[in-house]
Amino acid sequence: MVETRLRKQALKIFRSALEAADPATAIERHVRVAGDSLIAGRRKYRLDSFRRVLVAGAGKAGATMALAMERLLGRRIAGGLINVKYGHLAKLRRIELHECGHPVPDEAGVRGAERIAAIAREAGPEDLLVFLGSGGASALMPSPAPPITLEEKQATTRLLLASGANIHEVNAVRKHISLLKGGQLVRLAHPATVVSLLLSDVIGDDLDVIGSGPTAPDASTFAVAHAVLDKYGLLDKAPRAVMERVEAGRRGEIPETPKPGDNLFERVQNLVVGSNALAVEAAAAEARRLGLRPLVLSTLIEGETRDVARMHAAIAREAVLSGRPVKPPLCLISGGETTVTLRGDGLGGRNQEFVLAAAMDLAGLANVVVLSGGTDGTDGPTDAAGAIADGRTIPRAGELGLEAAKLLANNDSYHFFEPLGDLVKTGPTNTNVMDVRLVLVGS
Repeated sequence: MVETRLRKQALKIFRSALEAADPATAIERHVRVAGDSLIAGRRKYRLDSFRRVLVAGAGKAGATMALAMERLLGRRIAGGLINVKYGHLAKLRRIELHECGHPVPDEAGVRGAERIAAIAREAGPEDLLVFLGSGGASALMPSPAPPITLEEKQATTRLLLASGANIHEVNAVRKHISLLKGGQLVRLAHPATVVSLLLSDVIGDDLDVIGSGPTAPDASTFAVAHAVLDKYGLLDKAPRAVMERVEAGRRGEIPETPKPGDNLFERVQNLVVGSNALAVEAAAAEARRLGLRPLVLSTLIEGETRDVARMHAAIAREAVLSGRPVKPPLCLISGGETTVTLRGDGLGGRNQEFVLAAAMDLAGLANVVVLSGGTDGTDGPTDAAGAIADGRTIPRAGELGLEAAKLLANNDSYHFFEPLGDLVKTGPTNTNVMDVRLVLVGS
């Protein structure tokens, strides 16, 4: 059947996107050692001019990024520590991996963040600190600003994630209730030389948003953090200690995070080595190789998941009916990261919810397949990267007694796709450059 072939092609295209997002490949593309020099992007660092090379960082791709740095620098690395998500590991010789919680931070993350802060403080003017940051770094490097407790920061994170706030808004708040985010790690490391290698998981690749920008100038303020909490009706729901700090910051009683132009950043390089755009480009290349006409809609898509899904489904239906905007066989591709406003208590993630919402609009349509997956291999609090569906998915589900609309309303997409065998499971990929969404339309 055509749908069977399209499903296989969709999975191949998604795997190509994952391969392009490999952190080691990303680092090797931008960083190399030539003789006694480390070359990062367009900058060169004489390694013999440094007393020590230290490595610190956080993120779901941290293990693979650390492995790449060990291959590049070997015994030149004096030591280091990376906070990573539980189970996202690799065999290393000189850099320690510290497992902790994501997406909600835990005590292990706090202990690791304290050790990362200690490494930064110990770095002197003759030291090189290499920071490795990737998706999940905000949650994996929690350092609550006293008197805020971890539990209060966890509660704030949950409120923001459930509210539908985008990553820029979430991080604006987290930076102002933390000690390391928003350029504050650089404040601890100054005057050491800092090279920060970043795998972007945010739309637009803004340096101050990737991992909440621990090594980048922070454009947001306490006033912005307050505005985010107000926008989503959280002023009366956020913990008192959080609101007291944000209010004190607005009054100028607490120092702001370092801003653009601060001399703290004179010896700091922030280099984005990988992004969603690279994954999407690889997906387009694979689609073309498979005989499909690729159409990249955007790598900057955000918004409510269900609305974005309906837009993708509408384009697919138009292609079937009129051959616009591209005549089939085609592959619509988009990247970015949507948000889900939680209305129920089911299990799922934004990618599974995207596919379920799209499948409802595509029900009964022949020769169409939709797949959406997170490049980190984890969609929400589930063991799936995402899901896959076609025009027969909703009828098949009905035969099993699954009510698509009811499960979608309860944010329970996982339990819709699990009985159908349509969850996409990759296991931990040790990378994270947001999501890749595919809609294939056969001829």
